Amino acid sequence: MAYFLIFILVVAGAFGYRYWTKRKTHESLLTSTLSDHQRELVANQVPLTRRLPSELSCKLEGKIQAFLNQVEFTGCNGLEVTEEMRFSIAAQACLLIVNSDTWYDHLHTILVYPGAFKSRHASRSGYVVTERETVRTGESWSRGPVILSWAHAQQGALNTKDGHNVVFHEFAHQIDDLSGYTDGVPNLAESQSFAKWEHVFVHAHKRHLQHVQAGRKTAIDAYGAEGHEEYFAVTVELFFERPTALKREEPAVYEQLAKLFRLDPSTWS
Repeated sequence: MAYFLIFILVVAGAFGYRYWTKRKTHESLLTSTLSDHQRELVANQVPLTRRLPSELSCKLEGKIQAFLNQVEFTGCNGLEVTEEMRFSIAAQACLLIVNSDTWYDHLHTILVYPGAFKSRHASRSGYVVTERETVRTGESWSRGPVILSWAHAQQGALNTKDGHNVVFHEFAHQIDDLSGYTDGVPNLAESQSFAKWEHVFVHAHKRHLQHVQAGRKTAIDAYGAEGHEEYFAVTVELFFERPTALKREEPAVYEQLAKLFRLDPSTWS
């Protein structure tokens, strides 16, 4: 019995030390900076980063380093993942959490396809299970992985004015899922209340659904009508790429996202 207890203590100590080491490495990386080459690569691949205030630029660099230390990139369909791809995707993902304490705790793998990919999904209705195959540019799975089309991820980053960004969209789902459910209600900031968030987003989604069904053009992507979780994701895309458009169309939604991310992109030059 004594030997067994000693064994348990040794194992527990080893796990504790490993956790402590990973934690210290993560904290150290958060305060690190990019090399000149890496900084130039991010600026070229993700032009939106050039608009960040200087204090946010420093935070972004550390979070990119911590993200790349945690996440493994795997190329699919013969794609070789390059440094350019890794830094582009990491920078976009970290823009969403650049000024908050949110972290992608459960994400360790990103699968990257050259272009759009086929995805098979099963749906159940009673005893009937229906499988269908769809073509996608991105997917976010609970607790990871994130799956991306590089062609669309790159184009989404380079075009900062169309309000569409597949990396922002899929990582908005990852943030949403940190609450335990991908339902359009992420873990809120201390300054927010669930009641206020629910009131704002439920009514905004209802208006959006009515606009889409009536064929009206809106700044918010029509895909947001698919559900509350998709409405959250498309508004996050717009929040970062076309903040004034979202602020004009749904000011209360913009206010809630500004509190959630602790950012106000409408003021970035």
